[in-house]
Amino acid sequence: MKNVIVIGVSGGSASGKTTVANRIKDEFKDSVELLSHDFYYIPHDNLPIEERAKLNYDHPNAFDTERMIQDIKTLKQLKPIDRPVYSYKEHTRLAETVKVNPAKVIIVEGFMIYENSDLRDLMDIKVFVDTDADERLIRRIVRDVNERGRSLESVIEQYTNTVKPMHEQFVEPYKKYSDVIIPRGGMNDVAIDMLIHRIKAILAED
Repeated sequence: MKNVIVIGVSGGSASGKTTVANRIKDEFKDSVELLSHDFYYIPHDNLPIEERAKLNYDHPNAFDTERMIQDIKTLKQLKPIDRPVYSYKEHTRLAETVKVNPAKVIIVEGFMIYENSDLRDLMDIKVFVDTDADERLIRRIVRDVNERGRSLESVIEQYTNTVKPMHEQFVEPYKKYSDVIIPRGGMNDVAIDMLIHRIKAILAED
C-alpha cells in the first residue's frame, strides 16, 4: 500500500451513519477497516453502574479522542492497533481489545468526529449523513430499547437532556467541514454508490 486513505462518516445520533459505513466496508471487505468513535468512550469503572448511566455521553469530553487519533496515525504507518471495546449495557470499557490491521481505507465513524480539528485533519474525505431529527429520535428509541436494554423513559429523557442540545452544539455546526452530505442515511443508494465509486478509484491508484 502506498497510502492509507481515511474517510470520516459523521451525522446525528441514529442518522444512519453506521449503516453507511458498514455498507462501504461490506463492499470492499478486507480493503477497508472501520473505527467507531464509540469504541473510544472513556471507561468509568470507578463508578457504580447507576452513576455511569447518569453521565453525559454526548459531549466531546466523554471520548478518549486522543487515543483514537494515535491509533489512526499508527494505522497510517501500516502498523496494527488494539482498539478498545465498549459496553453500552455496562456503560464502560471492557478489558478485552480487538486487533485492527492496516488497510488501504480506514473509515472513521461517529457523531462527533468533526468537532476535534486534529482528528478532522487526518481525514481525506469527510461524509455527513443528514437525517430528519424526528426520524433519528424514532430510530434511537427502537435501537436503545431493543438492542441496548434501555427503558423508553430513559431514552426520551437522555435525548431531551443531552442528545438534542449536544447535537445542536457539537454536531450540526461542524457539518460545514464535510465534503459530501448524504440525505436520508443508509436509504440513499445513489449517494452511497457514488461514494463507493470514488473509493474504488482511490484503490485503483495503488
